[in-house]
Amino acid sequence: MPPKLKRIRRERASDSVFEALRQGILSRAFQPGSRLDVKALADQLGVSPTPVKDALNRLAVEGLVDIRPRNGTFVAEFEPQDVAETFEIRRALECLAAERMVERVTPELLARFRGLVEALDRPVDDEPSRVEHERRNNELHLSIVEGSGNRRLLELYRSLNAHLTIARIHRRRRPDAGRLEQERREHRALLGALEARDVRRFVEVLDRHIRRGGQALAGDLAQSAAASA
Repeated sequence: MPPKLKRIRRERASDSVFEALRQGILSRAFQPGSRLDVKALADQLGVSPTPVKDALNRLAVEGLVDIRPRNGTFVAEFEPQDVAETFEIRRALECLAAERMVERVTPELLARFRGLVEALDRPVDDEPSRVEHERRNNELHLSIVEGSGNRRLLELYRSLNAHLTIARIHRRRRPDAGRLEQERREHRALLGALEARDVRRFVEVLDRHIRRGGQALAGDLAQSAAASA
């Protein structure tokens, strides 16, 4: 009698296509407003059009692409009001996660958070350093949500963060020195509150930090829209 073996799970082609296209959107390979051609994408990825269509439908559910009947599929664009509303939801989720994260923080998570705060103190003086700064900033905030241990909250947060990543693509400029220094002060205050296990202080600083960030990004988008009008 042959031994019993576990069935090997084969990843669906649409899953791979979905991840490839999602990463392409978030990494700026596809610019906001750009048209996504199903046949061209299928040829480039070496798959049939069906998994590409499936992946685009899933991306539409996430709000990352806009499917317009008889017109085509486009990478989503966000208005300042969209960003402001998304930041409101993000702030609520992240502050909720922060309450649990501070209470259950481990030495490993504290060390990770401290390392990210220190990395975010580095100069931002060219495009590579701007991209790296943004990546580490996202990682710092993600560590708060991951540290909560709430998987459902993490899923919701990742979806919102994808939208904000697209919004930041519109900006494509380095933040000014004053804004960077304010951000660094807030990051250091968060670290101090976390080291002290001060939940109230941590949530208070985080709430103010996210509010300011949302107002700044929405303002940048409004200025960009006015300049291109």
